[in-house]
This record gives sequence, structure tokens and C-alpha cells, in this order.
Amino acid sequence: MHAPQARATPDVALILLALAALLAGLAHLLPAGQFLVEMVNGKPRPVAGSYHVVAGWTGPPLFGSGDTVGLLNLLFEGLVSGGRHGSAVGVIAFLLVIGGAFGLVMQTGAIQRGLEALIRRGSARLHLLLPLLFVLFSLGGAVFGMGEEAVAFCLLLAPLLVRLGYDSLCAVIVTYVATQIGFATSWMNPFSVAVAQGISGVPVGSGAGLRMGMWAVFTAFGIAYLMHYAARVKADPTRSLTRAADLRHFPAPPPHSADAGAQLDGTGQARSTLALADMAVLAVVAAGMVWVSWGVLAWGWYIPEIASQFFAMGLACALLAWLARLPGCDANSLAAAFRRGMADMLPAVLVVALAKGLVLLLGGDNPGRPSVLNTLLFHMGQGLDGLPQAVAAWGMLVLQSMLNFFVPSGSGQAALVMPLLAPLSDLLGLSRQVAVLAFQLGDGLTNIIIPTSASLVACLGAARIDWAVWLRFVWRLQLWLFALASVFVLAAVAVGYR
Repeated sequence: MHAPQARATPDVALILLALAALLAGLAHLLPAGQFLVEMVNGKPRPVAGSYHVVAGWTGPPLFGSGDTVGLLNLLFEGLVSGGRHGSAVGVIAFLLVIGGAFGLVMQTGAIQRGLEALIRRGSARLHLLLPLLFVLFSLGGAVFGMGEEAVAFCLLLAPLLVRLGYDSLCAVIVTYVATQIGFATSWMNPFSVAVAQGISGVPVGSGAGLRMGMWAVFTAFGIAYLMHYAARVKADPTRSLTRAADLRHFPAPPPHSADAGAQLDGTGQARSTLALADMAVLAVVAAGMVWVSWGVLAWGWYIPEIASQFFAMGLACALLAWLARLPGCDANSLAAAFRRGMADMLPAVLVVALAKGLVLLLGGDNPGRPSVLNTLLFHMGQGLDGLPQAVAAWGMLVLQSMLNFFVPSGSGQAALVMPLLAPLSDLLGLSRQVAVLAFQLGDGLTNIIIPTSASLVACLGAARIDWAVWLRFVWRLQLWLFALASVFVLAAVAVGYR
């Protein structure tokens, strides 16, 4: 008798394709709706009370033509939709460029040898690494809406944390999850809370006291959750869901490697010294990370600028390695490494395109064009009318969490939803500040689980984690964060938060 084999987890692409078929069927059953819109800062904003059903909507065909998206046009339309600053084509280009750039960096071997030197030194302060990184990335999400930028750090930190005895899941938590906790609880995030307050007629930056306290509580909870999980994995690595993948993608180099920088001391043991070329490459990587972070904060860099800077960083590291004749760094090997780095991002590219295609099947997220998504939004909002204040506020949190699956962009969701929820909150006797709070928590926190978030999928691709595996790991954390968000929304209603 053979033991039954465990059922394989479905690939996220298969999950999205099944969901696409389901949504296509739903789009044939529901009417498409449309709002009158006003243009604000070049973006369409729905006018409250202007929703109407559009006659003649028949749902997506099997094959679309022109501007019509059909079920089997899903992948192509998802790949080419959007612009250079966002999903999908901008994010896809971003993923491919930084994947290739870090392919060059990893080919130099300097990162691996640097990790060896760090581990051999056995610094007593290494236990402070995870909480310190979590606080820094959470601040990045709170202050300047850090999200896509975490992809590069996942590429860098995944092998580091695996070598330190943790796993690639820890790398995603300490980078991307931390940014989204900061993003969701921010008092000044320009891409969510500031936009939502401006649209709602609430003074931008108001209510910062409660939000700062909320950021501290959520960040402390995230650190506690991370450290508890990290301690369990370090004590027993076999408990990690990504153990096999981590060993395959981030293997330890053989001991006493003859690579550059590995020397023997008088006892015949390996000594943690690095060649000058290795230190130069590591210095370029560190300077590149600081430079990009400063550019985002000081000059408002986004996807095009960030991708260009990382490409330049990769080229500089490759040139240093080629001039120093580091092992495996001849010109052809470096070119092949760049292609491999790009190829490693193709699974993430596929998911980004399919996720965007899901929204297009429903008619898109433009409130001024016929869309089933507009119909769902209208009826969800109407369902809150007449409810007790606390229940209605919590319902707003649930509504935002659900809509974030289809519109994971913070500013995009604010432009679509807040013109409807702000006047609705007046009718319900709720302050508009509470409506903004429900929006930012629902929008930000679900970014850590939805497969339509391009940033999440990109970070998982960088850490070589399948979304279905991530879902098995993160659902408990998601429930805890939602419970904590519910407490803050209900408390805001109780104290009359304004």
C-alpha cells in the first residue's frame, strides 16, 4: 500500500483563470452601471447620486474586438493595459528591469560572500535585525506610501534571512507586509489618506493623533507576530511552508569555498574576509538602495525612475565584477544572468496581467464608463443606509476590503469610492473622518493577501513564493489585522473622531 500523496496547491494563475470564468458569467447576469463624472486633477470622479443603469450591456464575449475585452482576450489586454506609471504595463516593465538588474548583482557572488562573512562573525546584534527592518519599512509605507519599492529589498533580503536560519516568508513580512501596515495606518500617506481626506472635504493631515497611535499599535503587533514566527522557524526549519523552495532557490555555498575572499587562518578554518571587488559591489548596492529611497522621498520618484536607477546599479555592479575578473563574471555569463533574472519574474508578470484582466472583464474601474463594478459599488453603498452608526462604519471597512480586490490602487480607490461614501456618512450621522479611516484600513491591510495587488505578487516572485502558499501562511495574520482594524473603527465612532 502506498501512502496517499498530498494534493498539490493550485497555481495562482489557475486560480485567477477560474475566477475570470466566474466573473465573466457574473457580468452576463448583472447590469452595468455608470456615474456622471467630474474631472479632478486629470482623473474621473463620480458624482454622488448620479448612478444609472446602462442599457444594452451584454457582458464580455468569448473573443473581444476593438475596446471590448473578451474572456479569451484576458491575458493580452491585461498585459497592455494602463501606462508607464502603474498597472499593468508599467509594473510589468518594472518587474522585468529590476529582475534583470538583481540577476547581475547576484551573479557577481558578492552578496553570497558578504552573507558568509556576516554569518561567520556571529554578531550578537543580529536578533535586532528583524524588528529594526520592520519599523523602517513600516515608516516607509506611512510616510511616502512605499509598496513597489519593497520588491528590490525582497530580492536582497530573502537569501540573507534564509542563510540566517529564517525563511523567505520572513523576508516578505519584514518588507512588504510592514510597508502595508504603515500604508494602512498612516497619518500622512500621500497616496491614500491625503487623497481620501481631500476628496471628502476633510482637512488634509487632520486627525493625525489617533492615526499615529494606531500606527504604533499595528507596527508593534506586526513585530510581535514576526518575531514569534521567526523564532519557531529558527528552532525548527521544517515548520516553514517554504523550506523546500528556500533550499532550492537560496542554497548555501559549499564550506571553505575557493571563491574570492575566502581565506584560511592558521587553524585551517575559513576566515570571513572579502576581496576589494566584493566590497565595492556591496557598496554600490547599499548606495543604490539609499539613493532610490532618497529619490522617492525627496523627488517623488515612482516606477519609471526607480527601475532606471536599479538598472544603473546592476550595470555598475556587473562592470566592477567584470573588471575584477570575479568568478563567473565574463561578459557572456553576465548577459545570461540578466536574462535569467528577467525570466525569474515571468510568473509574477503573468499574475499581474491576469489580475488586471479580471477588472477589465467587468467593464473596468472608470466610474464614467459602463461597468458591473460600478453596479456592485453602488449597491454595496446603498446597503449601508439605515444601519446603526457603529454597524455602518464597520460595514464601510468591509466594503473597502472587498473593493480593494478589484481596485488595489490606493489613490484610484479613493477617487472611485470616497465621493460616494463621504455624503453617505453624513446621512448616517458619521463623521467623514471615520469614513476616511475605514477606507484607509480596508484599502491598505488587504493588500497583503489579494492576488490582484501587483506589489504583493512582485514581492512573492522576488522571494520565490507561490501565492497559494502565501495564502496558507498569511490568512491568520490577515484576520488578526482585520480584527484590530475593526476595534479602531468602532472606537473612532464611540469617541466621535473628527
